[in-house]
Amino acid sequence: MATEETPLRADDQQLVDGNGYNGDGSERDIYTRFSMAEKRIIVTLVSLAGLLPLFVGGSFVPSIPQIAKDLQASGAVVSLTVSLAVFANATGGLVWSGYASFYGRRPMYLCGMPLTILGSIGSAYSANVIALLFWRFIQAFGCSGGMSIGAAVIGDILEERGTVMGSFFGASLFGLAVAPLAGGTAAEYWSWRGFQVTLGGWCLIQLGLMYWFLPETAHPGTRGIDRLKDESSRKRLVLVNPFKSLGMLKSPILILITVANTFALSTDYVFLVPIAYTVGIQYNIKSETLIGACFLPNGLGNILGAYISGRLSDVLIKKWRAKRNGVWCPEDRLRGVYIGALYLTPLSGLSNGWQWHTPAMQSERVQPGCPLATPNQSERAAKTPPGDTQLNSQ
Repeated sequence: MATEETPLRADDQQLVDGNGYNGDGSERDIYTRFSMAEKRIIVTLVSLAGLLPLFVGGSFVPSIPQIAKDLQASGAVVSLTVSLAVFANATGGLVWSGYASFYGRRPMYLCGMPLTILGSIGSAYSANVIALLFWRFIQAFGCSGGMSIGAAVIGDILEERGTVMGSFFGASLFGLAVAPLAGGTAAEYWSWRGFQVTLGGWCLIQLGLMYWFLPETAHPGTRGIDRLKDESSRKRLVLVNPFKSLGMLKSPILILITVANTFALSTDYVFLVPIAYTVGIQYNIKSETLIGACFLPNGLGNILGAYISGRLSDVLIKKWRAKRNGVWCPEDRLRGVYIGALYLTPLSGLSNGWQWHTPAMQSERVQPGCPLATPNQSERAAKTPPGDTQLNSQ
């Protein structure tokens, strides 16, 4: 029975019985199923999918005033579409990741993308706020598995995954950086409705790339459907409880990681979602393009922090693994979050309340510390069930 002191992985020489792995059956063998070229393609595809959830949500913010005018609604009401998209991302991430554990990663991508395409087209042709809220939920729900499933895919194919995980989160956060600028530019010089149609076309292309080039990466024999011995039962739709994974929060380590990620993400949305009505009004910025540009420093800080934290997590895991004579404790990655979590994020948040002189400087102070406080934690939470290991006090 696993406890909080159980090592993350068995010794490399120990055989794993009954898992269906190829080769000699060792744990290390499961990470050599794909060549480096195939791994690069897989990481690229899941990074594009991980970019979508934040891009879909972020591209809407600068165009809120125009949408409110077009649909004859208040900005506060239209802003609910952003909150609804976040809610769809939260619930959808649980649903898609739950079914990905049972049916595999690839089928969930192929099922989610069509919903995003449908939601994008529906949003573009919405005649009122109610219709827009509905289609925005469908749109965000369809792509919401991009980050959770993407992290699982990287865990499937790489043993030392910190650097790649940091790059994956950096690519995902790149969507948050460029989405407001893209959405604002489209709203000012074209149409917010046309931009939604373009999003649908992008997702259609991405669906084709997933279909042709993304293999199933789940470890052989580990999917729920692999454990169904009856052939007829495999053909039936199996209902999966999407909230079962929340039971992992019984682990004190994982609940602390989740709380930290929650505060970091809240920092983003509290400062950035109302920016058109706060910074925009204060500095008399009426251009949707310039409003979108105010998000760029925030996104660049996210990308840089994600990359640094990913590299740092790999360095720390190797260092402490060597100190423990080969024992791998994934909590060692958390040692790298202290600077970002304890200093950069709180201080940058406080500085925003002091109303510095330029909106770009305001946005830039929000986030450099947040990714330094979260990506290593996300990797730890994504791959380790409660009770696997505990950070040894050394």
